[in-house]
Amino acid sequence: MFRVQGWMLNVVLALVPFSAGSALTAVRYVDVNSTNATPPYSSWSTAATNIQDAVDAAVAGDEIVVTNGIYATGGRATVYSTISRVAVDKPLNIRSVNGPQSTTIDGGGSRRCVYLTNSASLSGFTLTNGGTGGGGFNPSAYGGGAHGGSLNNCTLTGNRVEVAGGGAYGGTLNNCTLTGNQTGVFGGGAADCTLNNCTLTGNNSFNYGGGTYGGALNNCTLTGNSAGPGSGGGAYGGALNNCVVYFNTATNDANFSLSQFVAVLNFCCTTPQPTNGFGNITNAPLFVDTNGWADLRLQSNSPCINAGNNSYVTSATDLDGNPRTVGGTVDIGAYEFQLPTSMISYAWLQQFNLPINPATDTADPDGDRMNNWQEWRCATDPTNAVSALRLLAPTVAGPDLLVRWESVVGVNYSLERSSTLTSAFVPLATNIAGLAGTTTYTDTNAIGVGPWFYRVGVNFP
Repeated sequence: MFRVQGWMLNVVLALVPFSAGSALTAVRYVDVNSTNATPPYSSWSTAATNIQDAVDAAVAGDEIVVTNGIYATGGRATVYSTISRVAVDKPLNIRSVNGPQSTTIDGGGSRRCVYLTNSASLSGFTLTNGGTGGGGFNPSAYGGGAHGGSLNNCTLTGNRVEVAGGGAYGGTLNNCTLTGNQTGVFGGGAADCTLNNCTLTGNNSFNYGGGTYGGALNNCTLTGNSAGPGSGGGAYGGALNNCVVYFNTATNDANFSLSQFVAVLNFCCTTPQPTNGFGNITNAPLFVDTNGWADLRLQSNSPCINAGNNSYVTSATDLDGNPRTVGGTVDIGAYEFQLPTSMISYAWLQQFNLPINPATDTADPDGDRMNNWQEWRCATDPTNAVSALRLLAPTVAGPDLLVRWESVVGVNYSLERSSTLTSAFVPLATNIAGLAGTTTYTDTNAIGVGPWFYRVGVNFP
C-alpha cells in the first residue's frame, strides 16, 4: 500500500497459475531408426537413436518417449562402476509408445539393462539379456534387468547376475512380468523389491528365493520358479499379501521359506499352510492353463476368487488392466476374475460344501439368523448354529464392566455402547484382535447404574 498525494493507491499482484510440468519440462524422443539425431531430441524428426543420449540431454522432470525397436547400444557407468545400457541419474519418466511387446532394451549379456535413480520411472519395455560383472556380494552384481526406480507394465526376461536380483533389485514393479531370470545367490526374479500385480515364472536362484528374495509383494503370482540346491523356490523371506505361491520347486521349502529372514504371508494361496500370517488357503489355485504357465488367470471355480484382503490392494487395475476388485473382495493373484457369481470367498464356500451362486450369499443353512455372507465375514461355521458372533452376559468388576463375546483368532472387532436402544451407539474401540473362544473388553466409562446396551461388529476393509 502506497500513499500518493492523499490518495490511496492499491497495488494488485496478478496470480498466474503455474504447472510444474508445463513450462520447465520437455519431451525428448528416441527412435532407433532415426536418420537425423540432433540434440536436444525435441521432435520425432530429430530423435535420438539410443535412449542414453536422450537421458543425457534431459533435465529433471522431463519425459522421454521411445518408439518401437530393439535398443542394444549406448550406456553409462553408474554406482560401483557398473555399466548399464540405460543409466538414469535424474528423476525422469521414460515410456514406450506401444508397450513391451514392441520396445526392448537389450543388455547384450554383459550390461545391466536399466539403472534408475530414486523417482525415475520406466514404463512399457521388455528388459532382456541384462547382466553385470562382479561378485563377492558387491552391489555391482545386483539387478540384471533393472536396479532401483519404478517399473510399470514391463517384461523382464532372460537376465542374469551373480549375486542378487536376476530380473530386478531394489525398486518398485507395478503390473510387470518376470520370467526366465537367474541369480547365483538371492532372488532369481527379484530381490528386495516391492512388487504389485506381477507374475513371476521360470526364474531361478542357485541358493535363496527362485522367484523373490525379501521385499514386499501384493497380488502377485509366483509359480514354476526354482531354487536349487537352495531354499524357497517361490519366495525366500519378505511380506506376501494376496499372492499365489504354488507349483514352485526347491531342495528345501518349495514354495516359500521361513528360515533366517522370516516370511509373512497373509491371504495367500500356497502350501503348506504358513505359520505366520492370516487368511491363507492351501487349495490349488486352478489356473486356466498351466502348460508352460501359458495362462495364469483364474478358472471360474478357483478358490482364489474373492479370497484376498482389500487392505492390501495397491492399484485400481489388475495385470490385464481390468478392474482390480470385482464382487466386493479382491481375488488372490495378479489377475482378477471378472464375472464372480458370489460375493463370498470361493475357498470358504468350498470348505463347507456350499454351492457357488448368488442365492447362497443370503441363505442361512444353520438357522442362527446370520446368513452365509455374514458368517464368512465373522469367520464362523455356517453349518453350525452354535458358531456365531454373539455378545455374552457382561460382568461387573469393581467400577468397570467386562463385555464379552464369542470370537475367532484372526478377526478384528469393533465395540459400541448406547444408553438406550433408540439413541445412537457410540464407538468404544476398533480393531480389537479376536481371541480363541471369547474376547473381553473392559469398559471403564460405564458410569452410573445404566442401563447400557452394547453392539459388537467385525471390521473388514
